[in-house]
Amino acid sequence: MSPEQDRRRYDSLRRSAQARETRADIARAARRLFVSQGWAATTVRDVAREAGVSVPTVYAAYGNKAGLTRALADAADLSADASRMVRELEASSAAPRRQLAAMAGYDRRLFERAGDVIALVREAARAEPELAAAYLAGRGRGDETRALVFSSWPHGVLRPGLDVRSAVDVYAALCNIDVYTTLTTERGWPPERVERWWGEALARELLS
Repeated sequence: MSPEQDRRRYDSLRRSAQARETRADIARAARRLFVSQGWAATTVRDVAREAGVSVPTVYAAYGNKAGLTRALADAADLSADASRMVRELEASSAAPRRQLAAMAGYDRRLFERAGDVIALVREAARAEPELAAAYLAGRGRGDETRALVFSSWPHGVLRPGLDVRSAVDVYAALCNIDVYTTLTTERGWPPERVERWWGEALARELLS
């Protein structure tokens, strides 16, 4: 390969890397502004100014403010390490109590690392039907995971009189962003304590 071809190849790699960095800069700027001044009050122009890019650059990267918010929500899911939860759920030693602890651990990581994003998506969903659907879909995926796990347990593992759907409801009532925020922000609990309490409370409420 000639030096000129080498240069062109690396120019292409450099442009791709710069584009990814620009997208990341925009996302970080949006997250700061959405959290500090609210989703509704933040404009695309505000995000562009905060990120040091042009308004058309923001639109080219994410489409619109709703698209940017969806991207933040997707990144939030990734930050919680769902693959780790799946490994823990599938482990040969994963009895129901340990599986509940694995799901509580995932929720703790999600809320600890991206609770602000979840809150802003919920705020944005009040004004954007597209984001409302995305928020509900995210909640639905969580419910599906829990239903899959609970359905895999032998008969008699769930408390008497408790079916899978009700068990999913109980889980959602205990392990959610509002409970996490109340305990960590208002009550001063460290995240590790919330996770431990969730695991114990879920076992008491769900297991026979």
